[in-house]
Amino acid sequence: MQRFFVPSEAILGNTVRITGADAHHISFSLRMRRGDPLSVCTPDGVEHTCSLTGFDGDSVTAEIRSSRPCQTELPYRVRLFQALPKGDRLEIIVQKAVECGVDAVIPFESSRCVAKLGDSAEKKLSRWNRIAAEAAKQCGRGKIPRVLPPLDFDVMLSEAAKAGLPLFCYEDEHASLLGQVLSASDAVEISVVVGAEGGFSPEEAERARAAGLISVGLGPRILRCETASGFVLACLSLSRELGYSFSH
Repeated sequence: MQRFFVPSEAILGNTVRITGADAHHISFSLRMRRGDPLSVCTPDGVEHTCSLTGFDGDSVTAEIRSSRPCQTELPYRVRLFQALPKGDRLEIIVQKAVECGVDAVIPFESSRCVAKLGDSAEKKLSRWNRIAAEAAKQCGRGKIPRVLPPLDFDVMLSEAAKAGLPLFCYEDEHASLLGQVLSASDAVEISVVVGAEGGFSPEEAERARAAGLISVGLGPRILRCETASGFVLACLSLSRELGYSFSH
């Protein structure tokens, strides 16, 4: 069933109005017709099963047949703080993070970032959010995670530290193994901080620890930056959503 996201004000009684690009997609790309079923999700996490009832220029209307809380969102909230990687790697990271259930992606700059946004920041941010929206539709999410404007390193640390479980992915002798940390915490607000190519400098790792973040290692293999975030998010899902205990 095709899935679309609408603001809460798009629903009036048992009628939903879909406008803009999604309405055009329904009418001309998908060539849907009256009576065809579709799923509509609102920001409050409710999924509405609907059937199309009308086409009016740049909008379509549908009648809500049933509603229920969306079953595809995580039982915890995780934000990914990702240092800016080279090229289009952040596009891949955003797509896969959304598929893994992330609540938001927040890029940031660190000392080892080669990529700099400069004047292209607004354009790239818009593209990243389009990728997040498409990934959310494809994988059946109940809401569209946001990609937020990039932060500098110290502001990022301050934001990440607000979570009940703030994870700083860093490979050194002081880092705890990820599984051990997950087994010792039942926090439902989680931050995951991942570096760009080359990871973090020792000075940045010390600043992270001073800010209250927990240094965690991801095992004996060196992961690319576009792999590390998905690895951590998958481990979180295994532990918090699928019921596996790393203490086994």
